[in-house]
Amino acid sequence: MSVNVAHLLARAARLHPQRPALARGERILVSYDELASRVACLAGGLAARLRPNDRVALVMKNCPQYVELMFACWHAGLVAVPINAKLHPKELEFILADSGARLCFASGDLHPALAALAGGALDEVIDADGPAYAQLCAAAPISIAPRAADAAAWLFYTSGTTGRPKGVTLTMRNLMAALLNYFSDVDAIAPGDAIIHAAPMSHGSGFYMLPHVAHGGLNVIPDSGGFDPAEIYELLQVHRGVTMFAAPTMVKRLVDHPVTADTSGLKTIVYGGGPMYVADCKAALARFGNKLVQIYGQGESPMTISCLDRALHADTAHPRYEQRLASVGHAFTGVEIVVADGEDHPLPAGEIGEILVRGDTVMAGYWNNPAASAETLRNGWLHTGDVGSLDADGFLTLKDRSKDVIISGGSNIYPREVEEVLLRHPAVSEVSVVGQADAEWGEIVVAFIVPRGVAPDGAELDALCLANIARFKRPKRYVMVDALPKNNTGKVLKTRLRELLA
Repeated sequence: MSVNVAHLLARAARLHPQRPALARGERILVSYDELASRVACLAGGLAARLRPNDRVALVMKNCPQYVELMFACWHAGLVAVPINAKLHPKELEFILADSGARLCFASGDLHPALAALAGGALDEVIDADGPAYAQLCAAAPISIAPRAADAAAWLFYTSGTTGRPKGVTLTMRNLMAALLNYFSDVDAIAPGDAIIHAAPMSHGSGFYMLPHVAHGGLNVIPDSGGFDPAEIYELLQVHRGVTMFAAPTMVKRLVDHPVTADTSGLKTIVYGGGPMYVADCKAALARFGNKLVQIYGQGESPMTISCLDRALHADTAHPRYEQRLASVGHAFTGVEIVVADGEDHPLPAGEIGEILVRGDTVMAGYWNNPAASAETLRNGWLHTGDVGSLDADGFLTLKDRSKDVIISGGSNIYPREVEEVLLRHPAVSEVSVVGQADAEWGEIVVAFIVPRGVAPDGAELDALCLANIARFKRPKRYVMVDALPKNNTGKVLKTRLRELLA
């Protein structure tokens, strides 16, 4: 059976041909009929150069071409590989090689650095603002390629505990299941509603492009290409029925921004990607009204593990209202969650263990990594690596992250990859990286270092990090210690380090 999400755009073009589909800031760019025609031509240009199932990398800031390219890849039977544009060139090089991408599309300002990475399987890096892109869009249109439900559609690269990114293989079935989950548990979308893509389209915001295209919504790309509170408030005066996906830190910045602008154009803020403090949640409800929905997910089950909907945010009379605000809600429709012990045995309500998930939203596995796939998907369950508890009503509360992931500004940072870089400095004997709670970013990165002789200079450590990993992963603090706390087997006790920070 063919299940290609490209049919969502074709359907929207039939039902809502004159509805605006894409906007840059306040300016409408194309209608749904025009977007579908443009995507069919771009798909024809891609299909003339590539074979079905080839991978196409997107290293771009938020831009209208993101929507065109994602749907053109699916239309042509290709696999889209959206990549965080903030990553270091060495990290990008690894992902391009691991995915075997044949083509890479880059934003104009990113193109020169990426062009040097062409070679091997990668035929060319194309400037998404240049003439080569325009030439692809001028190709003859093609029909939508048939795709099996289990065919790969999106490779989402997420860092792992080994420090090497892993490609989460999301299938057509995964995307369709997540789409239906949005409509069943998050929100309804009417033709003419809009989504402002202020968060990266390589991640959650790009994922929410799907339900908005499916129901004829307007995809708005801010002129800045990112998140600017003043710009968001300006756009809310122009567009109506607006949804945003935002990290909790973005929501807090919107609340704290000194404006009194009308927010009646705002329909929904879907927040996730990190902890939302109860006080911040209440402040957002006071500022915007009952327009908040929380989701919990991870790359391996994107945006679709649990949900705290707007009705639950508004249910202030419930005796456990604050506990529910501190939770991540209940399982999405069709998704099962259990909290289990070390042998995958379900634990009673209230007990703490690892969060396991199964359902049609769970990935097929890691790209070209059967060992990691078998470990993460063992016994038919996705082992999230997150620790939490379920209450008697099925509400899930996160307690900790067993993989020690740090979430700063909605981005995942894995300590080991930072530690491995810092250990390259000759004056660093040992290092352990942890997250420290921060009111603005959620968490900041702190590195505890045991010096080898004279303590290393902070500026040198910063330079070492900036030469090897993305800027947002660099530690904000370096703490020199005589020794790292360890257990009897020599494992560093990161919990003790977090206690020291607290």
